[in-house]
Amino acid sequence: MPETTIQTTSPSKTAGNLPATLGDLRASKFNEAYVNRSVKDELRANLIRRLQEQASAKSAEPIFPGIIGFDDTVVPQIINAILSRQNFILLGLRGQAKSRILRALTDLLDPVAPYVAGSEIRDNPYRPISKYARDLIAERGDATPIAWTSREDRYVEKLATPDVTVADLIGDLDPIKAARSGSDLSNELTMHYGLLPRANRGIFAVNELPDLAGKIQVALFNIMQEGDVQIKGYPVRLALDVALVFSANPEDYTARGKIVTPLKDRMGSEIRTHYPQTVNEGIAITRQECWSDRGSLTTEVADYIYEIVEQIAFVAREDKKVDKRSGVSQRLPISTMELAVSNAERRALLHGESLAFPRVGDIYTALPGITGKIELEYEGEMKGADVVVREIIRTAILRVYDRYFADTNTQQIEQWFNLGGSVKIEDTQSAKATLAELEQIQGLFEKLSPLGIKSKDAPEKIVAAAEFLLEGLYAHKKLSRSEERGFTAQERARAGAERSQEHRDEAREYEQWQQRRSNKQRSGFN
Repeated sequence: MPETTIQTTSPSKTAGNLPATLGDLRASKFNEAYVNRSVKDELRANLIRRLQEQASAKSAEPIFPGIIGFDDTVVPQIINAILSRQNFILLGLRGQAKSRILRALTDLLDPVAPYVAGSEIRDNPYRPISKYARDLIAERGDATPIAWTSREDRYVEKLATPDVTVADLIGDLDPIKAARSGSDLSNELTMHYGLLPRANRGIFAVNELPDLAGKIQVALFNIMQEGDVQIKGYPVRLALDVALVFSANPEDYTARGKIVTPLKDRMGSEIRTHYPQTVNEGIAITRQECWSDRGSLTTEVADYIYEIVEQIAFVAREDKKVDKRSGVSQRLPISTMELAVSNAERRALLHGESLAFPRVGDIYTALPGITGKIELEYEGEMKGADVVVREIIRTAILRVYDRYFADTNTQQIEQWFNLGGSVKIEDTQSAKATLAELEQIQGLFEKLSPLGIKSKDAPEKIVAAAEFLLEGLYAHKKLSRSEERGFTAQERARAGAERSQEHRDEAREYEQWQQRRSNKQRSGFN
């Protein structure tokens, strides 16, 4: 690939090694054979070079940076499709990085590409297809001005909606152009180009393809296959050089629309995406995408908080009350974590603390961010979104709690609550005040060692760990908790403890009575 030093989209800005005229272009490294490569050949060549660099250990950069969990599943299929020079579609539920993958394809394009300056469809200087570019080259020859476009400008994306028209996608006749130029409406110069022609020599992506009306899909198919389309009765032939990629949700095949058979048949590969297959993959995505470093305060997030937030998504995907066809987006744990961090930040600011350290209770404050990202089945609708989400969070806490505290004996803590103890953990208290209240629970801090908590740690960290343990006991139904985050004994356990205490008192009184009776009998014998 020729080396370039400047990326520009205007001939007036060309400098260095970038030619400014067609004559300069012919004499440069950007020879005809190189520039005349199709977009699919260009993608293939750059992908091959990237794979060879990885094989020779010259580069450790992934093919699609920022895409996690697809290395052994989706990415190899995309690589095969590009090597085969195919158009392809990514099929998957919402929040499975489909759009991100499509946008990452630009990394496989050349840094810059030349085109005839002034051309709306970025004509290849060596092989122009528009009348404007052909006439300009015929008139000016080697003096034809050349402009340059970056790889980012060569990517055009359209979100499909039912109201998209042929004019939006392909183009339309412009009577104003015709009037100004004095041309007939059938003249190509009177055409106003749509998104697809403007993506010439680049990548054109359509998100949610089934939402396109059938006639629009047919127009798309015609321009793909035959290179022509009829606009208001006038045939327009455009031999476009475009790599077409699509995305769709499987639910849309039946819920809102479908892909017309001829168009689907012309797609080389149908590649299925998926959600993270392990909690660790999900956590890696959330860490990468979540905005947690706010700058106003020092922010730290414990590993068990990340695990609980990620487990919420996994539990929701398994829950029968959540609609499986709609899916549970990976945006759910990302937005949940951001809201939890925000609540910790708000608490720290209110109490003049320098450390924002999210707790389990902060996750419950993220309910608005969770309920908006799940679709419920009939049973879930009957229960209510808040109730269903609270059950999901409780289950997620239970799973993570068992991973840390499965071998921890908490009887001493439970006994303290059963004998009438209670604590309240809320945002209206500072971390130090809450810590002082928690210190009265016998044996609590001793049980936090699985979380790596030490006595010298910041109060925010100790309080967060203690609340996690108490929430775990609540998830196991060994404690009760009010909506105001007050922890008490379970009613049954408390009643049982009171009965046990009564039995112990009765037994003690009986023993004392027996002792007094024996003493009297012995004194009588004497």
